[in-house]
Amino acid sequence: MIAVSIPAAEPQPSARSPDRAHTVFQLEVLCGGRRHTVLKRYSEFQALHKRIKKLCKVPHFPPRRIANWMPKALEQRRQGLELYIRGILCHNKELPQDVLDFLKVQCCQQDLKASSP
Repeated sequence: MIAVSIPAAEPQPSARSPDRAHTVFQLEVLCGGRRHTVLKRYSEFQALHKRIKKLCKVPHFPPRRIANWMPKALEQRRQGLELYIRGILCHNKELPQDVLDFLKVQCCQQDLKASSP
């Protein structure tokens, strides 16, 4: 069983220009009794969605907002991405390899039900 939560979203300085920042979402992944953390940007979720939307059941993908740096918008996006990834886990008995790679999961396919770790 794989369980995922996204407890935090934090700005991180850009490597190319330190005066600019992007948001990184912290995914807590629990699989086979082991917990690990994966850091992902919104664009990585978006790329995953594009790769898997024809391979498995996917929930509505949360839209990009213009004022994404505002705390309320960040929290809404965090919640939306958490619901999105949990929806994938909940509605698919077998996950595409892209999802397992995204979550950095090496364990077997699951008899899934998404739950909070």
